[in-house]
Amino acid sequence: MVDLLALQKQFIRTHLRPGDTACDFTMGNGHDTVFLSKTVGQTGQVAAFDIQPAALENTARRLREEGCPDNWHLYCCSHHLAGEYVKGPIRAGMFNLGYMPGSGNKALTTMRKTTLPAVEGALSMLGRDSILLVAVYPGHPEGAAEGEALQTYFATLSRYRLSIAKFQMLNSPASPYFIIAETK
Repeated sequence: MVDLLALQKQFIRTHLRPGDTACDFTMGNGHDTVFLSKTVGQTGQVAAFDIQPAALENTARRLREEGCPDNWHLYCCSHHLAGEYVKGPIRAGMFNLGYMPGSGNKALTTMRKTTLPAVEGALSMLGRDSILLVAVYPGHPEGAAEGEALQTYFATLSRYRLSIAKFQMLNSPASPYFIIAETK
C-alpha cells in the first residue's frame, strides 16, 4: 500500500541536501521540522512557522528529544509572513495544512486567505532544483476549499518554470493528498 508520508519524504530527499536551507511553513507538532533539520544537518538551516505558541513549544521539545542539530529557528507568526524572516533561496518547503493534531481545537485551521499568499511567497523563495510540498486535508469544509483554491492557482503557473503534480488516492477522494512544485 502507498504510504503518502513516506512518499512525501522521498520527494523532498531528491532535492534537499546537507547544508541547504528549508522551511516548515506549518510546524504544528514539529514532525516535518525534525525531518528537515536532520536532512539538512549541522551546516543547514531550517525555519518553521506557526501561529500557535503550543506549536513552538511542542516543536522545540521534539527537536531536542530527537537530537536534532542546532540549525532551526521557530517563529510564532503566520506562514504568509515567512519572507520577512527567511532571506535567500530555499531548497525545500513543506506545508501540512489543516489543524494541529492533538490540539483539541479542530476549528483553528489554516485558511485560504493566508495559505494562498504563503504558497505564492514560498514559490518565490525556491532556488534551482528545489521543491515545495503542500499536504491538503479536504475532510473539512475549509480544507476542501483550500485544496480547490490551491489547485486552481497551481494550474495557472508556467510549466517552463515549475513541474507541478498532485498525489491522491483515487478510491478515497476525501483522504489527504499532496501537491509538489519542483523548479526546473
